Amino acid sequence: MGDLKVTGLDFLKSQNCRLHHTDAYNISNLVVRRGQPFQLQLTFSRELQAPDKLSLRFGIGENPMRSRGTLMSLNPGREEDLSRWQISVIKSSGKECLLSVTSSPMAPVGKYTLNIKTGNNIYKPENGEVYLLFNPWCEDDVVFMADEAQRKEYVLNDTGYIYVGSAYSIYNRPWNFGQFEEFVLDACMYLLEKSKLKLSNRRDPTLVSRAMSALVNANDDNGVLLGNWSGKYNNGTSPLDWIGSVSILQKYYKTKQPVLYGQCWVFAGVLTTVMRCLGIPSRCVSNFNSAHDTEENLRVDIYLNELGEKLNGMSLDSVWNFHVWNDVWMKRTDLPAGFDGWQAIDSTPQEQSQGIFQCGPCPLKAIREGDVYLPFDSKFVYAEVNADKVYWVVKKVNGKDKHIRINTETQGIGMNISTKAVGQDKREDITWQYKFPEGSEEERKSMQKASSFIHPPGIVPRARFASSLPRGVVDPKPAVLQETVFKSGLQLEIISKAALYPGNPFELAIIVKTSTPGSWTINLASSCQLQSYTGKVEASLGHVKETVKLEGKSEVQVPLNIAADTYMKTLASVEDEVLIHITAIAEVQGTDDKLTKETTMSFEYPPITVQMPETAKLNKEFTCAFIFKNKLNVPLDNCKLLVEGLGIFKMTMFDQGDVKPGRIIKSEVICTPTRLGEKKIVAKLTSNQIKGISTEKAITIVE
Repeated sequence: MGDLKVTGLDFLKSQNCRLHHTDAYNISNLVVRRGQPFQLQLTFSRELQAPDKLSLRFGIGENPMRSRGTLMSLNPGREEDLSRWQISVIKSSGKECLLSVTSSPMAPVGKYTLNIKTGNNIYKPENGEVYLLFNPWCEDDVVFMADEAQRKEYVLNDTGYIYVGSAYSIYNRPWNFGQFEEFVLDACMYLLEKSKLKLSNRRDPTLVSRAMSALVNANDDNGVLLGNWSGKYNNGTSPLDWIGSVSILQKYYKTKQPVLYGQCWVFAGVLTTVMRCLGIPSRCVSNFNSAHDTEENLRVDIYLNELGEKLNGMSLDSVWNFHVWNDVWMKRTDLPAGFDGWQAIDSTPQEQSQGIFQCGPCPLKAIREGDVYLPFDSKFVYAEVNADKVYWVVKKVNGKDKHIRINTETQGIGMNISTKAVGQDKREDITWQYKFPEGSEEERKSMQKASSFIHPPGIVPRARFASSLPRGVVDPKPAVLQETVFKSGLQLEIISKAALYPGNPFELAIIVKTSTPGSWTINLASSCQLQSYTGKVEASLGHVKETVKLEGKSEVQVPLNIAADTYMKTLASVEDEVLIHITAIAEVQGTDDKLTKETTMSFEYPPITVQMPETAKLNKEFTCAFIFKNKLNVPLDNCKLLVEGLGIFKMTMFDQGDVKPGRIIKSEVICTPTRLGEKKIVAKLTSNQIKGISTEKAITIVE
C-alpha cells in the first residue's frame, strides 16, 4: 500500500457560499462565515484506511502557531482541536472523501491558508486561501442578529440611501455600498492587515470596528479617504461626485494611497461597505443639527451680528446641518450587561480618541441613558445629539465688541436622526434610539447623569477673542433649561412662499406673532445666507431690519426677498452643495423678551428620468436611458452625468458640457446583468451651479 497523497480538493464553492450567504462576493476563493459548517471534497491517490494520518491545517497571519490559536490542525476522528474548530467525515467512498469543517464562532476573521497533511506529504491547493467572516446568522457569534429582514438589510443589501439636507427638508442620496464587488473584500482584508490589530483581537467586532473607523480616514495611517471641506477639490474628486464606495475602495486597493476627497457621508458610506463586507451588521445614521462641541460642555455658542447674520469662525464649536456616522450591531462583552445591540462608530476625522482619529463603538443605550463614562467616545457622541444652542449678538459699544446673550435653545440639536428603513425604500426615524422624548422625565434624568460626568462650566461667551469680557460666570447651567415664557407671547416663524429653484428669486417671509393682551413694539432683524452643510457661511445675501407694532393676539409677515443675481455667482464658484440659511432676531421694546429663530432650506431641482424595462434576463443585453431637461431659467455649465448599476454595469461618466435652459440631454448605457434579483441603477448629475441631483431605479433580473 503506497503513501496516501491528496490529488485534488474541491471547495464546493457554490453550495458552501449559498449556505453561508456569501455567494454574491465576486472572488474566486471560498468565502465562509465563522461558527457554521462548510464541506470540502478530497480526492486521494488511494482509498482512505483507518491507520492513515490526515490533518487539515488552517493558518492565519505571517507565522501561524498552534499555541497562539492561529494554526488549527484538524484530524477527523481524533480529539477535538482546542480552538473550538471541528471536523468530521461525512462520507468516504473509494478515493473520495467528503469532510465537514466548522470554525469557531470566536475565530479571528481574515484570510486562512489551507494545506493538507497526509503522513509526510503536504498538499497545497490552488486558491487555497479561505476567507473567514463574522456571522450574524450564528447564535454563538457576538454579531448574531435574530431577524432575517434586518440581516438582509444590514449585511446583504449592497445599495441604500444616505439622508442629507437639513432638519426641515431631508432628502435621500442614493449610495451604492457594493460590498460584493471585485477587490472590495480584498481591500477590507488589506485594511485588517494594516490595522496592526493582534490576530487574537480580530475575533472581536468591538476592536475591529474601532480600527476600521480609524482606517477609513487617511489622517493617521494612510487610510482610505482624505477629508476636505475647503470647497476646492481640483486635484481630486469632489466629495459630491461619488455615488458609491466601490470605485473608492478599488482605487485604494490598487494604489495603497489615500483617495481624494471625502466628507462625512462618503466616510460613512465607505465604512458601511467595510463593515457589511466583513459581516458586521451596519447602517448609515444621519443626525440633523449635529453639534460639534469641542469643549464637551454640552453647549454650542452661535454669534450673530446686529443684522442677524451668523459670524464665521468666532466659536470653535459648530452646528452641522447634518452629520453622518454609522451604527454597528454586536454584543459588548467588554461592558456591564445591558449595552448590547447598536453601537455608534464614526470615521469622519473630527477629534482624536486615544491619540488617533477614530470614534466608537459607543452603545446607543449609553447615549440615551447618559452613561457617558462608557467606552468608546460616548461623551463626544452624546454632545452631538444633546448640546444646547446659546445665541449671542455682538454689538459695538464705544468701539468695543459687546456680547449680549439672546436666548438658549434646548431642543434644536440632534433632530430627526435617520437611517434607511429595513426592506423598504424609505426613511426610518431612530431619534428614540438615541434619546428620550424632549422634556420627558427620563430625558431630565439622563441629562443630569451625563452632566455629572461632563461638568459643564457656567455660561460665559467663549469666543476666541472674548477676553475683554468680565470673567465672571454669567449664569450656571440648570440641569434642564426650561423653554422661556415671554410676557408678549413672542413667536417667530420663517417661510418660503415660492419653490426654491436655482435662478429664481427667493421669496421668504418672517412671521412675527404675539399672543398676550397689550401693545407690543418689536425690533426685528433677519438675514439670509448661503452655507455649506458644516454650517460655514459662504455668502451673505441680504437682510431686513424693521420695527413692527402688534396688538394682543396677532401676527405680521415681514418679507425678505433675494434676487437671483445676488446668489448665482456664489453657487457657481463654490464646489460644495450649499443650503439657504435664514436667521431672525426679535426684541420686544420695554421687556426682556428676546428670541432668535433659524432655519435651513434646500434648493429644489428638476429630476433625472430613468427609462428601462422593469425586468431583464440574466446575461442578456438591455438598454437603459437617462433623460434630463433643464427646466431652470439659468444654464448649467460643465454638466457631468455619473451612472452605476451594481451587477449590471460599471460606473460610467458622460460629459454633457453646458446645458442651456429648456435643453434636454439623453444618455444611454447598454447593460448586461450578471446577478439575479432586484438591482438598482443610480444616476447623479453635477454642474458648476448645482451638485445634488440624483435618482435611482430598480430592475428585477430573472433567469
